[in-house]
Amino acid sequence: MTKDFVCIACPESCRLRVNGGGGCVSVEGNRCKRGYEHGVSEYARPMRMLTSTVAVSGGILRRLPVIADGGIPKDKIWECLNVLYKIRVKAPVTIGGVIVENILNTGVNIVASRSMNAVKI
Repeated sequence: MTKDFVCIACPESCRLRVNGGGGCVSVEGNRCKRGYEHGVSEYARPMRMLTSTVAVSGGILRRLPVIADGGIPKDKIWECLNVLYKIRVKAPVTIGGVIVENILNTGVNIVASRSMNAVKI
């Protein structure tokens, strides 16, 4: 099977043609080693970074930005977002704090990408 990709591993944006079958994968069009690795990875198991927000109770803002601490399989992105849409954290929150540990058994944590103070009453 052949798949075409635009490489995002470096600024060159090479057009890759990846052929796979019988346990072998070949990559054409890459101008660097990172392009080859990206083509193989994208063909075999595409991963994406996930950024989103979660609701906050008692915070100075209503939403807290969060980010995955690693790549998530592309086919699980929407499932992960649906988990995040249901979460409400309580302020205060510290940047880097784990919001969801091992989301959907991917081995990836969702962490706060900013600190959030509580509202002072």
